[in-house]
Amino acid sequence: MIMSPNEIANNAIRHALRALRQRHLVEEGAHAPAFLALSRPIISQSSEWKEKAEKLELELQQCYKAQSRLSEQLVVEVAEGRASKSSIEEKDATIDNLQQELTRARDECSQLKADLEMKIKAMELAISESQELKAQLEAMTIKAKNTEAENNMLIDRWMLQKMKDAERLNEANALYEDMIDRLKASGLEKLAQQQVDGVVRQSEEGAEYFVESTVPSVCKHSIRAHEGGCGTILFENNSGKLISGGQDRTVKVWDTNTGSLSSTLHGCLGSVLDLAVTHDNRSVIAASSSNNLYAWDVGSGRVRHTLTGHSDKVCAVDVSKISSRHVVSAAYDRTIKIWDLQKGYCTKTLIFPSNCNAVRFSMDGQTICSGHMDGNLRLWDIQTGKLLSEVAGHSLAVTSLSLSRNGNTILTSGRDNLHNLFDIRSLEVCGTLRASGNRVASNWSRSCISPDDNHVAAGSADGSVHVWSISKHDIVSTLKEHTASVLCCSWSGLGKPLASADRNGIIFTWN
Repeated sequence: MIMSPNEIANNAIRHALRALRQRHLVEEGAHAPAFLALSRPIISQSSEWKEKAEKLELELQQCYKAQSRLSEQLVVEVAEGRASKSSIEEKDATIDNLQQELTRARDECSQLKADLEMKIKAMELAISESQELKAQLEAMTIKAKNTEAENNMLIDRWMLQKMKDAERLNEANALYEDMIDRLKASGLEKLAQQQVDGVVRQSEEGAEYFVESTVPSVCKHSIRAHEGGCGTILFENNSGKLISGGQDRTVKVWDTNTGSLSSTLHGCLGSVLDLAVTHDNRSVIAASSSNNLYAWDVGSGRVRHTLTGHSDKVCAVDVSKISSRHVVSAAYDRTIKIWDLQKGYCTKTLIFPSNCNAVRFSMDGQTICSGHMDGNLRLWDIQTGKLLSEVAGHSLAVTSLSLSRNGNTILTSGRDNLHNLFDIRSLEVCGTLRASGNRVASNWSRSCISPDDNHVAAGSADGSVHVWSISKHDIVSTLKEHTASVLCCSWSGLGKPLASADRNGIIFTWN
């Protein structure tokens, strides 16, 4: 049992008092012989008393010393008792604090235990839901596998049907080619008589007549053609119908006499970056940012072919001038591909170190001209796929190529804001056209040569269209109606009108 400091001190005092009493009793017993001796005669006992008195005095001194030591010991013990009392009080306070903390810890433990029980219940619920979802996923996976098997079966059936359709189409095309050959043989003599240099050009359907182009100066129609911008336009052969393609993934055919929409071709999955039309105007081919080419039948408005094989956006396309079968395309995967439109697949791939922005067939259909990001103009043999020649046409990227009617001159436009005329036979520059305000707006800005090979038209980033005289190398007309960068120009084979399109999707026709 723990005693308090007061109790300890009191016990010490009582112990000291008892010791003193016992000492006093002992001293009285020691003095008893002295008192007996006093009763004897003084003379006989004087010496004995003296000795006993000295002894008693000595013992008394020792008692006083013992009493002094006991007093000092008592003081020390009282001080130690007080210190012990203070220490006990501090420990009692510490115990109270610890008891309070223990109470709080027990409360927190109870709360945590309740939270843990709730979370265990929530986890059990989540586990049960997860098991249900897992069962549903397994059921859906089985269903998806069954659907995929059915889909593969349908694709196989569809491919078989498509192969049959392709065989029938090949037969029809073979009959058509045979008929064309017969027509060409029968009309060869007549065409030879009509051949006049600069006036008549031979094609599969006979003779195409060109009239002298007029210098445009007046805006005839303003057509809001495409949302998001119009990147490419071209006229049908020997026709006033204009074909346009834009960011809204559509290809549209316009009547430039009235400015009205004739038809819309759907099915392209990306922005239309370039267009080409076969010489008979029956098919339109679009180069798309979806890495594919799309060939429409103009009469039905349906996609006839989707040409796949490029791994990046297709930015340029052209059709052979002597056959509707051969198509060339260029993409940002650094390849040029030659396609057989009748069979619907690629027949040759040309690989080169620089991306190509523009391609054109030569008039004889045996050579491909390409303009590249490195500023070079290159010529390729279509049969072997070999590079025939190249020339540094511009200090910056080539943006477009345009052939003259006789096929001897090719116009190149570049990001260095120059428009160069090359003799395609020698690849020598025979003219350079420039203007202080003319700035090429993009890597796919398209310029054009007039049908009579007398003028060049090119758009500018400031919204103007400049027309140069090839013979004088001077600007003969500046057309200002666009409010955005002009991206492409095209001249009708009938001599007029000239059409231009801008980044806002607006097309202007000029007379």
